[in-house]
Amino acid sequence: MRTPFTLRLFQSMPRGGWIALAIFAAIAWIGIPLAHLALPESHPLHVSAYTVGLLGKILCYMVVAVAMDLIWGYAGILSLGHGLFFALGGYAFGMYLMRQIGRDGSYGADIPDFMVFLDWKELPWYWAGSDSLLWALFLVVALPGLVAFVFGWFAFRSRIKGVYFSIITQALTYAAMLLFFRNETGFGGNNGFTDFKRILGYDITSPGMRVTLFALSGRC
Repeated sequence: MRTPFTLRLFQSMPRGGWIALAIFAAIAWIGIPLAHLALPESHPLHVSAYTVGLLGKILCYMVVAVAMDLIWGYAGILSLGHGLFFALGGYAFGMYLMRQIGRDGSYGADIPDFMVFLDWKELPWYWAGSDSLLWALFLVVALPGLVAFVFGWFAFRSRIKGVYFSIITQALTYAAMLLFFRNETGFGGNNGFTDFKRILGYDITSPGMRVTLFALSGRC
């Protein structure tokens, strides 16, 4: 069984390295939000809104990288389908964000703009509860876990492993992409979800919300 690269790196790191890493993480996690909120834009140490958003995205993708490192390193399984599990969680929360737009969309309707454009009259059944943050957070964890469990149940019972498992997981991801890109599925087609405005009633583009999302991404 192969030891993950990150685990080997941490095991070989001296105590001083751990202290330096902890200091760097604390500075990044606390210092970047403070530099964005407290310092004026003219200050040389000010962190722009673009930089905060970019770093937040990088932290999110690092979650996928760590997951890949764990499944390949600990289990010796090369899964090429982690993009699907990451996307399922993203779509689950994206549905909540689309509901938070409310009537502020271009069409002023109770359903997302892309559904109005495609002549949908009401939300599909699987959008039920998507206006609840708690339900969205539950789906972010439960939906990818359920898909992974069902797929893994049949794959491992069939003793599929090695390169065949990699090919099947990649094919599963590609098939899901084609499904989600279809307008009939109710997920926005190839344009996806856009024009997010609020989380819990707070402006998603406000400096406070921006650094909150950054801090939560770093905590994960």
